[in-house]
Amino acid sequence: MGAVVAVLSVLVGGGLATAAWFVLGDDEEAPKTPVAAATTPAGPGARPRTSEDARFATKGQCLRNEGTDDEPELRVVVCTANTYQVLKRIDGKTTGEKDAVGKCAKVTGYTKWYYYDTEYDDVDFVLCLKEYSPV
Repeated sequence: MGAVVAVLSVLVGGGLATAAWFVLGDDEEAPKTPVAAATTPAGPGARPRTSEDARFATKGQCLRNEGTDDEPELRVVVCTANTYQVLKRIDGKTTGEKDAVGKCAKVTGYTKWYYYDTEYDDVDFVLCLKEYSPV
């Protein structure tokens, strides 16, 4: 009887450890890719909760690049000068720059794009953006 209890304890403990590993996962951040360019005006944006990263951006919100053009770090901010407004968010697998440009090509008024590509295609997305101008 004691052996059965010992074996069950090991199996339950191993199962809990495995579940914790899957839930907590790897803290490694996926690489982000650059924002590309063009030109055009803008319109009013939605009032976001600030300091969220681009993974949570929705149509109408604005983003500010707190990184560089080579390594952008986009944050959701209140729409003001020097921000980019989200015209469209396209969730799903993306294959990179050409794919992002192709997806945004049919979005009226877009001037910039941003894509987030990871090994997990279900979290990939493309943002079609325009430079915000409070006119």
